[in-house]
Amino acid sequence: MKDVLATFLSVAFALSLFIPALPVRGQDVSGELKAKIDAAITPAYQAAAAQFPCKVKSRGKLKMLRWEEVDRCLNSAAERVDWEDLSRQLETLRASAKNLSAGQFSAAVEASLSALALPYEGVFSVKGEDMLLPLTNSVLKFLPADSLQNLPVIDRVGTEVGTFSGVYSYERSGGLATANTYRLVLFQYTDRNGNLQSAAEKLLLDSFGVPWKQAKSQKGFRLTSNRLYPEK
Repeated sequence: MKDVLATFLSVAFALSLFIPALPVRGQDVSGELKAKIDAAITPAYQAAAAQFPCKVKSRGKLKMLRWEEVDRCLNSAAERVDWEDLSRQLETLRASAKNLSAGQFSAAVEASLSALALPYEGVFSVKGEDMLLPLTNSVLKFLPADSLQNLPVIDRVGTEVGTFSGVYSYERSGGLATANTYRLVLFQYTDRNGNLQSAAEKLLLDSFGVPWKQAKSQKGFRLTSNRLYPEK
């Protein structure tokens, strides 16, 4: 499976060289710059995927993949990336791209992170297909923007509550006792009446899931850019 992931990344990078550069806020990113950004980010994905696929078991009648194993796999993968080195490489490229603003360059980085995202079937190793992938906060944090769209969302008692309709961020301060804030990534779903709903619970463990059979071929692990821009 590691060979499959390596092949996926190699093919994704090779194909990216032939994909025309997309306009970013009124300014085209040159094909050369795009290739350099992809070349910097590809090793980060290779490092993250070094221990993929993670063997994950399920529990309960619904055969929900164990949320703690899923979260551990994803968060550990992100920790294997040398974020300081990647940040330095990208900063060097940004400095050389004098025709682009910082925002335009950041958009190009985001596009590369999305293009190289890894499919779930290369991230998790599970037995059988009649399982549910839990929509944990960590799963949603690493989820590419266009992934899992319109898949059935099943709650913990087995009821199909609607279809997956994207993610959003929830940020809350620690209150009067502390100035710390925390940020969670949550999801929305479209119910059977066509109304957009949000999960009532903020801390998502195994409250909801989507069918593994339908999710496995979709991109599910996308490195996030928040570690590239540490707070000063």
